[in-house]
Amino acid sequence: MTTAEPLPAAPQAGTRLGRYTVERTANLPEMQGTLVLLRHENGARHAHVIRDDENSAFGVTFPTVPRDSTGVAHILEHLVLMGSQKYPVRDPFFAMIPRSLNTFMNAMTAADWTTYPFSTRNEKDYFNLLGVYLDATFFPLMRYESFRQDGHRFEFATPDDPTTELKLQGVVYNEMKGAMATPGSVLHRAFGKALYPDLTYANNSGGAPSDIPSLTHQDLKNFHAAHYHPSNAYFFTYGKLPLERILAVIEEHVMGHFTASELDVSIPDQPPFPAPRRETVTYPSSDVERGAQVAVGWKLGLSSDADANLRWSVLSDVLLGNPAAPLTRPLIDSGLGSALTDVSGYRDSYREGAFAAGLKGLPAGKADEVEALVLDTLRAIVHDGIDPELVASSLHQFELSQKEVSNARFPFALGVMFRLLGPWMSGGDPVSGLRLDAQMERLRADLSGNARLFEDLIQRELLDNPHRVTLELAPDPDLAARAEADEQALVKRLSAEFTDEDRARIVQESLRLKEVQAEPYDPSTLPTLALEDVPTRVPRVAYSKEDAGRGVVGRAAQPTGGLTYVDVQVKLPEVPADLLDTLPLYAFAVTRGGAADLDYLALARRIEAVTGGVSASVGLGTTPDDLNTLRLNVTFAGKALARNGDALVGVLRDIIAQPRFTAERLEQLLKQRLAGMKAGVVSQGHVYARRLAAAQVSPAGALGERFDGLTALNTLKGIVEGGGLDALLERLNRLRDLILQGTPALLVTATPDDVALDVTPITALFTGTAEPHHPAVTPGARTPQARTTDSPVAFNAVAWQAVPYTHPDSPALMVLATLLRSEYLLKELREKGGAYGGFATYDPREGVFAMLSYRDPHVRRTYEIFRDARAFLNTDLGQRELTEAILSASTALDPLTSPDTIGRMRFYGDLAGYTPEVLETYKARLLATTHDDLRRVMDEWLTPERAAYALVAGRDPNEDTRDLGLTFDVQGI
Repeated sequence: MTTAEPLPAAPQAGTRLGRYTVERTANLPEMQGTLVLLRHENGARHAHVIRDDENSAFGVTFPTVPRDSTGVAHILEHLVLMGSQKYPVRDPFFAMIPRSLNTFMNAMTAADWTTYPFSTRNEKDYFNLLGVYLDATFFPLMRYESFRQDGHRFEFATPDDPTTELKLQGVVYNEMKGAMATPGSVLHRAFGKALYPDLTYANNSGGAPSDIPSLTHQDLKNFHAAHYHPSNAYFFTYGKLPLERILAVIEEHVMGHFTASELDVSIPDQPPFPAPRRETVTYPSSDVERGAQVAVGWKLGLSSDADANLRWSVLSDVLLGNPAAPLTRPLIDSGLGSALTDVSGYRDSYREGAFAAGLKGLPAGKADEVEALVLDTLRAIVHDGIDPELVASSLHQFELSQKEVSNARFPFALGVMFRLLGPWMSGGDPVSGLRLDAQMERLRADLSGNARLFEDLIQRELLDNPHRVTLELAPDPDLAARAEADEQALVKRLSAEFTDEDRARIVQESLRLKEVQAEPYDPSTLPTLALEDVPTRVPRVAYSKEDAGRGVVGRAAQPTGGLTYVDVQVKLPEVPADLLDTLPLYAFAVTRGGAADLDYLALARRIEAVTGGVSASVGLGTTPDDLNTLRLNVTFAGKALARNGDALVGVLRDIIAQPRFTAERLEQLLKQRLAGMKAGVVSQGHVYARRLAAAQVSPAGALGERFDGLTALNTLKGIVEGGGLDALLERLNRLRDLILQGTPALLVTATPDDVALDVTPITALFTGTAEPHHPAVTPGARTPQARTTDSPVAFNAVAWQAVPYTHPDSPALMVLATLLRSEYLLKELREKGGAYGGFATYDPREGVFAMLSYRDPHVRRTYEIFRDARAFLNTDLGQRELTEAILSASTALDPLTSPDTIGRMRFYGDLAGYTPEVLETYKARLLATTHDDLRRVMDEWLTPERAAYALVAGRDPNEDTRDLGLTFDVQGI
């Protein structure tokens, strides 16, 4: 379909569409769409958004209310995607990923719902995926072997030898072991339990590792039968495909097989606390100096109350939305902690809303001080009043968010689904999640009649509300060892009365699971696409280009809905060696400090009042034909309503030309960044491991590791803990001057009426004569690197330097990565090994090929799997596997765009040499890849002597890996 085709007309309320009745239609002017709400005879609810968008979406969501922490909802989410009546293959969800051109495929389990969404731009693909998702969710096979693989199972260390150590295994079991070592995950789950101890939120819907082994296969099937019924389902569709056709498919696949049913999934009100409470939870960490968090949280009113929801959303932004906010500033300025706690702000993800404020980066035992600080600050805010300009700025942010349509971070189509689901599933008006105009009008009217509306809200619902919890998250250096001992004790207790027959049964079941995992399956039952369905052309997005002093200005006219985007990419001259490591700190601090005559508080208020946010980032890339020619730049970017375009230019000008850094503010910012990076190690260990490996083989990888890897973490830690602020301030000021010697390329993206925005206040800043420089970086020695931290699972990586983008072998390497991921690593690492993830990746612009594992219970076994990848290519791989690998690789070459991103991609891509002609040549080579190409490029570029190894784990791996020829340099994080 093309955008020239007219949109389908919206049916009127009362219209019958088969066995559906249209209950309501609503115009959505902010997104130029129409919402249609329908109800099926069997009780199923359906929301359809008609909108002129090339990306179409689907989701089916079930309220799931677990009554324990066995992880039943989470494990069920895994199992329903592992074979269904119509598609009885082992893992149709993962099998469909390479058979599709999807822009999103996933499934998610929250505290009280489970959802299965996808999106795609291809009509054939849409109906292919729709059939698979419907059959998976409503008619899953839920095989016992699947339950043992992804849920939990006993297994001997040597599966066929009952005299070896008995262990617990399972994909979800290992996933949750990793998740419960992550401070943010522990805190979020503890927060729900503390505020709503009598409700489903007190349970760990993902599964507590200690409780998962008590879940039975029958429990799982019973939960599915009760919850996965059309009467308990919320369907969502989006796009310009005909609604009647979509409903007909759902009717044929699902509705005709069910009759109406009643299931009570209601969540009652949490009985109010007569007095505030205190709770303490721990997580495994040796960071006793700065690893604690304290959150002060309150239970509020019903999330289904649209007016209350908006008011608390606005008030939360007023209190905490930026560094100058009246609750944020005193918390940070206190020096108690380094950043706001991970659960700060208002959240409507519970049936009754919640608000929290507090700090992280604390030593343990600071709960009293943080609680007193939060309460005293709120009392002062009520006494002194809230500056009306802060409220006006927050309302401006909500106006901007309503107008913006972007796929930059997540498909807009699915963002619409999640905005709608909240009020819809909680019994409120689903339209209120998509249109705020009525609530905004009432809020503005109430504010005009009561200037102290928000102060009264703070007093009534926070200060006078006894349903309050002060929750401390404390690091426990011994918890990881105790958890391991507890797991061993659990295994011992559960197996205490095992007979020889029981042990023989475990062996038999283990061998049976391996047989099932090794069984060939016929994927021909699954729908697919052909290579002819892959678009071969790259969009030629129109933009103008004009010289502007030393630089160039591009202008891309796009239907941005009244927003203006400005990007300023500065190609850097030669950066002295002592400034390279400072670049990412500069980008982090420059928009969070002051500028011109404004301190950081005044600048934060100015940004909030006239923009939708500004950012700065360091860009690192290569030229299309040379991996050793690095491109280094700093990009400043921002967005605003078109009426504030000149104000946005002014903000960016001041941040670029006159940033203000002070030692006090810089210390705050560095502590915040350090806390964030530390928290990311356990949740994103595979990313850090890949960077460590890539740094040994690639110039871009080596510099990237210094910018964003564990080397950067150590550099930052040294500054924060070693007192290097004065020297850092001097380097930041030198970088400011250096950037102004750079060569700018600006892009304005806006509607045709607004694209002529005057950006000379920015272009006039750059008056130097230095030419852009290509930094020379040498990769480190190829020595296996291990970093140890508080994690019960491992993150393993191996990496190779390959070829530049225009090299004829690059497309084949990209196809090889997708083939290894879907046909080899997924099976070996996830299905057989119990890791949550196994990947192969190839970044054609960096030229680095990698194999990775995520939340992996193994180290040695995983590196054996990596080593044996070449032998896998000699197995019986047919045309199907090759075609699917090419399809999957092609999706990465055709990312989902939107008005705010499509011009940016083309303008800066052209400047860097990645023109449409270069991209189309790449895709043509990719579509022509053969089996011989895959074997040849692996033999040429991915040889053992060219490999680099790295991992992040909880212990020294060398005892396990030395006989593989791998001796790791082990350092603690």
